[in-house]
Amino acid sequence: MRVNTEILKALENESIEILRETAASFRKPVLMYSIGKDSSVLLHLA
Repeated sequence: MRVNTEILKALENESIEILRETAASFRKPVLMYSIGKDSSVLLHLA
């Protein structure tokens, strides 16, 4: 399977920027973790 790494990298960068902007808008940001796939991706990006 062929993956377009440029597109994936752009999406990753956009996601990280959204996380940073959101975290900056709170005094004590937290990240809920449920040991699921989505939580694992968020933890990796954070």
